[in-house]
Amino acid sequence: IIGCEVYVAPRSRFDKETKIDSSPYHLILLCENNTGYQNLIKLVSDASVNGFYNKPRCDRETLKKYHEGLICLSACLSGEVARRLMQDNYGEAKQAALDYRNIFGKDNYFIEIQDHGLEGQRKINPYLYTLSEETGIPIVATNDAHYIDENGAEIQRVLTAISTNTTINEKNPLNFNTKELYIKSADQMDILFKSKAVQNTLRIAERCNVEIEFGDIKLPKFTAEGVSDNIEFFKKSVWQGLKERYGNPVPEEAISRAKYELEIIIGMGYVDYYLIVADFIAFARSRDIPVGPGRGSGVGSICAYAMKITSIDPLKYNLLFERFLNPERVTMPDFDVDFCYARRQEVIDYVAGKYGQDHVSQIITFGTMAAKAAIRDVGRAMGLPYAKVDSVAKMIPFSLHPSIERSLKEEKDLAEAVKNDAEIAKLVNTAIKVEGMPRHASMHAAGIVIAPKAVTEFVPVIKSDNSIVAQYTMGILEQLGLLKMDFLGLRYLTVINDCVKQVNKTAPDFDVNNIPPDDGEVFSMLTSGQTAGVFQFESSGMTSVLSRLKPDSLEDLIAVISLYRPGPMQSIPIYIENRHHPEKITYRHPILKDILEVTYGCIVYQEQVMQIV
Repeated sequence: IIGCEVYVAPRSRFDKETKIDSSPYHLILLCENNTGYQNLIKLVSDASVNGFYNKPRCDRETLKKYHEGLICLSACLSGEVARRLMQDNYGEAKQAALDYRNIFGKDNYFIEIQDHGLEGQRKINPYLYTLSEETGIPIVATNDAHYIDENGAEIQRVLTAISTNTTINEKNPLNFNTKELYIKSADQMDILFKSKAVQNTLRIAERCNVEIEFGDIKLPKFTAEGVSDNIEFFKKSVWQGLKERYGNPVPEEAISRAKYELEIIIGMGYVDYYLIVADFIAFARSRDIPVGPGRGSGVGSICAYAMKITSIDPLKYNLLFERFLNPERVTMPDFDVDFCYARRQEVIDYVAGKYGQDHVSQIITFGTMAAKAAIRDVGRAMGLPYAKVDSVAKMIPFSLHPSIERSLKEEKDLAEAVKNDAEIAKLVNTAIKVEGMPRHASMHAAGIVIAPKAVTEFVPVIKSDNSIVAQYTMGILEQLGLLKMDFLGLRYLTVINDCVKQVNKTAPDFDVNNIPPDDGEVFSMLTSGQTAGVFQFESSGMTSVLSRLKPDSLEDLIAVISLYRPGPMQSIPIYIENRHHPEKITYRHPILKDILEVTYGCIVYQEQVMQIV
């Protein structure tokens, strides 16, 4: 069941006066069908973009505008009807209920009744039944759900303390005076209410039938002056680009590869995707905005290389197109493009100007509680001494993506502390439950959505500073078939560009693209540990690996970057040993030699895995 608990402004969503407008009412909106889903998207988007005042707020105007396909419930004690009853204004409560029924329709508005053992509910529940009888508005029994089962009440209290920077022992207006806010069974609800109010929950649920379409690609249409047939224009651009890249005549291997790629790209409907990316990269270059040579699986496409989307020859480095795009792929392919971080926004503005401001948005991301932070936050919320909490947090090892549970298995000191100290045991067990939970929302550093229509036709948005941001994360947007691009702002491109300008003052013919990839002095520099300011090589761990490896080729550097990540990292010692002692290289089968020889018998790249399979 798709829905949202929205906030309703007491007056207009544009009114934002302290005291008068700072306590919006709650209201539950459930999508009966896809029309309701589309309307809910627009309603919550407007609430965030236009109605935000402490919280995103809609008002009666937007509820009337977007009511179709929505089922409305009057909400909890913070709903307008309940709040007016709490203020002993039965007449105003009744009028509010009638107003909402008029907005949503006779069969689409329900008076909501709850019983969590709270004094306010005991006061107003009899009036809610009376109100239902007098107006004919059906009543529905619900249970506020802030956690899944009753054991979640303590974790809820800890999380509230973390978010308000208090302890669980302090009075907090956001705390609930009940432990009943979990998902109750039908039997539990029957015992509480014994009425049609419980049966109405099933009737509402049966009416809610939203079908969200996944996997249907929603590409914006590429347009350019003088171009009437995008497929022919795409083909022409590729063949012309191949001549520029490889010379004329184009090698047979490149022709064969391009024909293969063209058939798949055209067949899967990604022509406009290539044209869109090539267009904004061409714009960046025309404005002298530094653009990276390409990263990720996209550099495996010879068509991308021909169209100057990437600058890396996939044939030279044996890169596979299938890693980027193949007929079995169900999600959008993804070109990750690096731009000078100082001028990245110019490219985004160009895209927004070309496709429409409302067709382009940034993307939300959620920061989660990591292991050490979870320990520290929970310890602070529990009111434990800093020194004690700090000592426990320091027992979590510094590693890529550590977890508390894994640390308990691997770190003897932590396991002993938990075993011997009940306070630490409670701290750690609580921290395990909050680890990985969302802590805050922010804007993705690189992600951009480009939609064929207004973004709010597909997903809800919020306003962050002056940017419009899609409320769904990158993975969800991909599943929905929207075009998601990574416009990565890379500081090193800016630094390199500044350096080139300095060099050009004394060497006007210097071109960074013509630097030889086999310069021995560069490899000597890296081997000696002089890696500060070198992209992806400057961490202490990476510097240590380079000094042990003693690289002497570009392939060595490529392999090290690929190995230095979770999983493959365990192969680094073997790789270094085999690199210095080739006689130790062994293959499970002779046919693996051609595939793994370049990496000294180690499986390093996804392309190698695909070739082996």
